[in-house]
Amino acid sequence: MKFSSKCIRILLAALIIVLGASSYYYFHRQDISTDSATIDGRAAIVSPKVQGYVKNLYIQDNQFVKAGEVLLEIDPTDYQIRRDRAKAALAAAKAALSTAVHNSATTAVSAPANEAAVAAQAASATAIWEKSAGDRRRMESLFASGACSQQQRDQAIATERADRAALEKLRADLRSASTAPTVIAASQNTIEQLQAQAHQAEADLAQAESDLLNTKIIAPMDGRIIKCNIEAGNYVQTGQQLASLVGTDMWVVANFKETQLERMKPGQPVDIRIDAYPKVVLHGKIDSFQSGTGSRFSLFPAENATGNFIKIVQRVPVKILFDTPPDTQLHLGLGMSVVPTVHTESMDAK
Repeated sequence: MKFSSKCIRILLAALIIVLGASSYYYFHRQDISTDSATIDGRAAIVSPKVQGYVKNLYIQDNQFVKAGEVLLEIDPTDYQIRRDRAKAALAAAKAALSTAVHNSATTAVSAPANEAAVAAQAASATAIWEKSAGDRRRMESLFASGACSQQQRDQAIATERADRAALEKLRADLRSASTAPTVIAASQNTIEQLQAQAHQAEADLAQAESDLLNTKIIAPMDGRIIKCNIEAGNYVQTGQQLASLVGTDMWVVANFKETQLERMKPGQPVDIRIDAYPKVVLHGKIDSFQSGTGSRFSLFPAENATGNFIKIVQRVPVKILFDTPPDTQLHLGLGMSVVPTVHTESMDAK
């Protein structure tokens, strides 16, 4: 029985299909893929550290900005005034401290010297009073025997009283002058107090200057602005979300089934297909595995300690890095769907 040429062609075609399928399966039998994967990356919230009215706005939605660029500026007038007041307060504190230091140095010298001088005067006054007291006693003795007049006696008494009063005054001055250590310590305490006030004034000035600098919001990294919900003239509060900045550093987070992880290791090559660009294939490698399943770190983790537990295959997030940054013409964004395929045989061969 002879086969027609048509049957032969059909058999050949079938054979080619079988061989092709077999070859594809043989060469890709170790590949692992998932469609539960998205693009992730760095994103920052644009928010002010100070409050005020937006004076200048330099950004709009989807605009590309460089790290260090000024995104917007809050009216700095009030913060400039605070800075100037802080400068004046610091200058006054430094002047008071300088005066206190000078007075303390003077007191440290003059107080002991004054005590010594008063002590010497008191010693001299003691000698004078002792002499006048002796003269009074002699005059009273002579007056009793009629050898001197009443006037001479009264003069001696008056002189002794005057000398004694002068001595008492000098003794009081000496007691006051003997507090020199306390006066010196008090002057030193005044210096320390004024030093603390100067440090506080320096801190206030630093805070005022920081607030003034923070009236300009700077881009922390390269990226694109999204969700810009602010206009010039709006009043903004500290920490208010004004926009988001999506960085250029991106990667893939693929949620592989836990039963697929046995042959997967960091460093294995990955082909990445993007749903938005079916004809484009990007290349990367496995970076790391999350230490926990996706459901474990969800907002409402599953509670398995119940009587109706049903075992469900869990998924583990795997971070995949691109070998080279994707072409900017692709317009990739966070959350876009991709299909990564991990080639495990390359690591097995090693």
